[in-house]
Amino acid sequence: MDRPLPERVRGRVIALAGEAFDGLTLADLPPTLRQYARFTPSRRVKFGGSAMAAALESDTFFRHRVGAVQRAVQPELADAVERGAPLPAADPVEVAAAAFLLRPVGWTKLVAAAGEEAQRAQEERAGQERERELRELREELARLRETAKGEQDRLRQELENARRETDAVHRKLRSALADVRRGEAATRKSRAELEEVRASTASARAVADGEARRLRARLAEAEAALESNRKSVREGRGIEETRLRLLLDTVLDAAQGLRRELALPPARLRPAQTVDAVRPGEPGPQDIARRALSGDDPALLDQLLALPQAHLVVDGYNVTKTGYPTMPLEKQRVRLMGGLAVLAAQTGAEMTCVFDGAELAAPVLLTPPRGVRVLFSRPGETADELIRQLVRAEPPGRPVVVVSTDREVADGVARSGAWPVRSTLLLNRLSRT
Repeated sequence: MDRPLPERVRGRVIALAGEAFDGLTLADLPPTLRQYARFTPSRRVKFGGSAMAAALESDTFFRHRVGAVQRAVQPELADAVERGAPLPAADPVEVAAAAFLLRPVGWTKLVAAAGEEAQRAQEERAGQERERELRELREELARLRETAKGEQDRLRQELENARRETDAVHRKLRSALADVRRGEAATRKSRAELEEVRASTASARAVADGEARRLRARLAEAEAALESNRKSVREGRGIEETRLRLLLDTVLDAAQGLRRELALPPARLRPAQTVDAVRPGEPGPQDIARRALSGDDPALLDQLLALPQAHLVVDGYNVTKTGYPTMPLEKQRVRLMGGLAVLAAQTGAEMTCVFDGAELAAPVLLTPPRGVRVLFSRPGETADELIRQLVRAEPPGRPVVVVSTDREVADGVARSGAWPVRSTLLLNRLSRT
């Protein structure tokens, strides 16, 4: 053929090919169509229409099998097409499809003639359809004109009524506008009076707020000053009471120890004997302090700690780095804490061990043993400064013993009334525990 099949003819040929699948085995089908064997006829036409059209043109066997299906469906039409004299009343699409599948002599002319006839029939049906639609549109236009005429008359009447109502509304509106103008004038006057009242009220409120803020500030300053004074009084009173109580305990313990040591009978007590003094030939506290700086006898430390309410302050790293410098700092602290705990249990003296916090990379997790207070200096502060603060915090007259080999520390605490001893003295004493 020198032209493609008309669309309706092509659709009928593909539909007949889809129906022919049911009578063929998988081997009888062309390879390109085997994937559609299990589809329904409608799905074959939908998804495999192009492939079936190509197979009908190229595969003679498949076309003959589809022609056999068409012959079985319409045998009279098939015979007439093969004779070259199709039935006059036959559908041109069916005639063209049968001629394409059976391909008798002159089949191309039959297909072309049937296609033209089908085209003419389609055009006639389209013309008839257009004429029917045109008649319907004309009838609809006539109805719309009648409806529009009635609607126009109704709208004209409504417009006249609306004009009369509008005139009445305009009259009322002019009267209302006059009332509104009078009301606006009264409103403007009231607003001006209100603004004057608001301005005077705001001025008075600003003055009152300023005075209230000033009074609140003065009240806050007075309360802060009062609280600061109260806090200073409480802190000063607490520190002084602690110092006085500790000094009183020291004096009482010293008096009790002196009473036990002298063992004077009550009947022989004389006023002169109640005077606390150092007898000739007996060592006093200052003598013990001088001996501690020059000797390493552990008995000297025992004598100092035997004084009433004695307080032993230890320069921790100074002692550990003197006695066991090769050990890690953690083990140095643990070893010193163990020895001080035993010494505190033996003597009953107050023990405070001070370490330099500047050498720590992180906070120390340390549980102080019973009877030993452990302190670390704050950032920017050395252990020597913390020791001096501890000595200055004690009341004058309380026996305070500071263990450090640092001469500067020893001289400083000695000027504050404490008794310095060397680290080797404490190490010798701890080696006996």
